[in-house]
Amino acid sequence: MDNDCGRYHAATLDMNMPVPHTFTLSDFDFELPAELIAQTPPLNRGDSRLLCVERNKAPRDAFFAQVLEQLRPGDALVMNNTKVIPARLFATKTTGGKVEMLVERLLDTHHFLAQIKASHKPKVGQTVTLGDGDSQASLLVTEYRAPFVVIETQNPALEVLQQFGEIPLPPYIERNPGDSDLERYQTVYAKHDGAVAAPTAGLHFTEDVLAAVQAKGVTLVYVTLHVGAGTFKPVRTENLDEHVMHHEWFELSADAAVTINKTISQGGRIVAVGTTSLRALESAARNSGTVAAMSGDTDIFITPGYQFQIVNALITNFHLPKSTLMMLVSALAGYDVIKTAYAHAIAHKYRFFSYGDAMWLDRAGA
Repeated sequence: MDNDCGRYHAATLDMNMPVPHTFTLSDFDFELPAELIAQTPPLNRGDSRLLCVERNKAPRDAFFAQVLEQLRPGDALVMNNTKVIPARLFATKTTGGKVEMLVERLLDTHHFLAQIKASHKPKVGQTVTLGDGDSQASLLVTEYRAPFVVIETQNPALEVLQQFGEIPLPPYIERNPGDSDLERYQTVYAKHDGAVAAPTAGLHFTEDVLAAVQAKGVTLVYVTLHVGAGTFKPVRTENLDEHVMHHEWFELSADAAVTINKTISQGGRIVAVGTTSLRALESAARNSGTVAAMSGDTDIFITPGYQFQIVNALITNFHLPKSTLMMLVSALAGYDVIKTAYAHAIAHKYRFFSYGDAMWLDRAGA
């Protein structure tokens, strides 16, 4: 492994490689220089680059504010209004041993599901303590649901997280979270608490850009999908059919469904902001090419060959090699199109991953 590529070093993009008929995990691998992994957001929200990947055109360099040029009157821009919670906790066992917890999801007012790291994991019925001195909270381990643990809180769980937790930056951001991350690792339209990771394509939008989008005659629509820690779960099987997709809770309201279906019936495009919005929309799709209001878990796994029913275009960040999100964007825009776009982005030194730059992707054939 070359030092300048960190743990993301893999096979280089071969632009002459034929498109395989049966995709495997290795098909979504590529070499990414470590210096292109964004460790901090741009100085000002929205000061990102935008790679425009349009049908039958070469990738085109732009700035994010130019996303307005890609939108048309009558389109609907669909955004995920989940809110990132301070989901990383550091606790102490009665024996003095240290415990690190990463919340997966809030279950109810006084319970949450978490992953635990400890030299010896606490047993069911055992308590651990957050904080020290006059500011402490006790957590009770009530159940193991491998690979997670159910934790009970005396005070409301969200209050406990807000008092003792920290923002769980992704593992490829190699620094501790700072005060600025409380604002910047959150969209300006975040509303419903529950995400462990930000819907990062939305981080580029400012209030001014959203106002300009509406002024152009584009309708803003919100869905909710609480991003779980499983979004960072690596795919470990070369055969994609053997991968078990993680579950995430989502909701598409009746009002949102009406607006989306009206847009479709009137010939407007459905533009998803981020893969989470796309997954919510396609999870709520009906065979008639419309959506139905619904809420619940989705484990939709989108790979090349998937037949999209709802989404016409996607605004997204650049994704990790061999990730389910690389497979999703390849399904949407086309495998060769994404290979070309990523090679262009690397050559032109775009910033990658959560705090990185953005892409506009047209759906192939839409």
